Amino acid sequence: MTQYAHDTVVPNQFSANSKKEQVKEMFDDIALRYDFLNRFLSAGIDVRWRKKALAYLKDIQPQSILDVATGTGDVAIMASHLLNPKHITGIDISEGMLEIGREKVKNAGLQQQISLLKGDSETISFENNSFDAVTVAFGVRNFQNLDKGLAEILRVLKPNGKLVVLEFSKPQTAIIKTLYNFYMKSLAPNICKLFSKNPKAYIYLGESIQKFPEGKHFIEVMDRLGFRHTISKPLSLGICSIYCGEK
Repeated sequence: MTQYAHDTVVPNQFSANSKKEQVKEMFDDIALRYDFLNRFLSAGIDVRWRKKALAYLKDIQPQSILDVATGTGDVAIMASHLLNPKHITGIDISEGMLEIGREKVKNAGLQQQISLLKGDSETISFENNSFDAVTVAFGVRNFQNLDKGLAEILRVLKPNGKLVVLEFSKPQTAIIKTLYNFYMKSLAPNICKLFSKNPKAYIYLGESIQKFPEGKHFIEVMDRLGFRHTISKPLSLGICSIYCGEK
């Protein structure tokens, strides 16, 4: 399996724990504030990004969806409303995030349509060819081993099934890039100090974005692992990107 630069970026460089364990601990710590900070720091635009990503699944009308790194279940809940599949399974390594997600699913009356389970992207506990579609929103950057996670996703997809990934990327226009870097390195972490007991999580966010193989490089990874008809679509001047591939 190939190692990528972002694999070495961890929430706490002084910890002896693996990246996977550190990421789990980080999200457990920030779970209570995660949804609020997402909306606040993105001015709500992250909701539009998710809608745009899910729109790429409308053509295949998936009846079974796996949402990897589901967090608090935002994508799973939105997919239920927009795509009306028979069932959505969300998996995440953070029980703290899942607890909040399950409460949101219950409040939305979607317990029969959505199941949120503790699970690891690199050892997905489902059989081959189980899902019509897989979604990952802001999660692939946190995989301990990107190749292994994507290979597992490909394994559980049905033939002709589709993967849709939504992930942060770096804007290419000079002035936007400068403003973006200032926001991610200085402004966002300082704002998070006011609301979160773990502002380092948002420092990690910025550092992992800088080293993630985005754009054509991520498409090359998908192609090498066996996905076909891969595409990349930048959003909001390149701050975020959608990636799609089929089995």
